[in-house]
Amino acid sequence: MKTIVVAAIAGLLLGTLLIWLGVYNVAANDKHLSITENLLEVVRERSIETRSADLKAPDLNNSKLIKEGAEHYAEMCTECHLAPGISDTELHTGLYPQPPVFSDSDYDEKPEKQFWVIKNGLKMTGMPAWYPAHTDEQIWGMVAFLQVANTLSEKDYNELSKPSGDGHNHSHEPNNSHGNKTYSEETVSEQQSSHNDDRHSHDSNERASSQAELKTESQAEPQAHNDDGHSHSH
Repeated sequence: MKTIVVAAIAGLLLGTLLIWLGVYNVAANDKHLSITENLLEVVRERSIETRSADLKAPDLNNSKLIKEGAEHYAEMCTECHLAPGISDTELHTGLYPQPPVFSDSDYDEKPEKQFWVIKNGLKMTGMPAWYPAHTDEQIWGMVAFLQVANTLSEKDYNELSKPSGDGHNHSHEPNNSHGNKTYSEETVSEQQSSHNDDRHSHDSNERASSQAELKTESQAEPQAHNDDGHSHSH
């Protein structure tokens, strides 16, 4: 027993020393040992399986749900997980572990596990938690899309993921809700109109000020004349 305790303490001290010296390489392009990868995979799978066991998927064949999920997926997920017609990206290539490609013909996973991962994310993988930024319904929509992702052609995917104008916008571009007039055109027009109004108001104020000054000067002249020391009274 004493030997085991001593060995455990020695191992702990050695591990601490290696960490402190920076021996372990945390670079994404320095892969884990095979035994480490296998261990991490078991930990990940058992964690997800346990926490998703009580989830119950809704009807994932709902065409509206699939359509909404495809739109969200196109906006949020293609850089990492690719899509029909997107063979690779720099982000997908550079991430470690590399994200799964849902459009691959051999991809297969339980919907409940997909929902849990999308909602909660995964530590130290680059996978974010999309909740609470998205509702459960929106996340189930993405799960519904994943069930058909590997059956779609590039044309089918592009059509399915085309924005339907439901108001859910992940882009940073300003919304254009004024017909054919662009945001920049409208802004410039408004700024010019405001500038002209300000200029007209400024000119009017200057004219009014000048007139007031002239009136004041004309009223002051007789007083100055009367005060020059010459009496005009009889």
